[in-house]
Amino acid sequence: MATVATYTKAGAKATTAAKLDKAVFDVAPKSHDLLKQAYNTYLANGRGNFAVTKTRGLVSGGGKKPWRQKGTGRARFGSSRNPIWRGGGIAFGPTGEENYTKALNVKAKRLAVRQALSVSAGANKIIVVEDVKAAKTAELAKLLAKVGATRRTLLVVTDKSAELVKASNNLTDLKVVAATYLNVYDVLNADSVVFTSDALKATTAWLSEEAK
Repeated sequence: MATVATYTKAGAKATTAAKLDKAVFDVAPKSHDLLKQAYNTYLANGRGNFAVTKTRGLVSGGGKKPWRQKGTGRARFGSSRNPIWRGGGIAFGPTGEENYTKALNVKAKRLAVRQALSVSAGANKIIVVEDVKAAKTAELAKLLAKVGATRRTLLVVTDKSAELVKASNNLTDLKVVAATYLNVYDVLNADSVVFTSDALKATTAWLSEEAK
């Protein structure tokens, strides 16, 4: 097992190092296809479906036939709201009912998380703290600064308490996530992945069991 430095809840370096299970933190991806698929799936499933265009039946006006059917030498038209007319409806535009979600089975999703954690471990982005008991934003920011997590940080805990969520809300470069809700997008985008000791154990138990 590889080891990583552990810090106390005060931010001081602890005497013992945390062990990283190879089944979770040493799964080098043979290719990045699965990571890319999991990353894109996360983005697709969070995509809002707000674009709506008006068809010819929804555009106001156009009730009167522009000109009579025959005898003018021009093409036949029944409405000025035809899609090929300026000011007409939109043909084949978004209706607001499109489904952009993508599916990835649980086994593949968890393998992708293990690969993402392995990439982070290889880049020395994994940090372990014994516990996080910050009740105020300033205290939490001070702790993260002491352990070297000063840029985009993913804080992994066993339980997102209301107190911790409130303390982290004003830190724009920090995201708090429960151990069993880790995802490839958050892990890969983080410059530092900070685990509490209990969260590291929970993550290892969750993902190593899946690896068997």
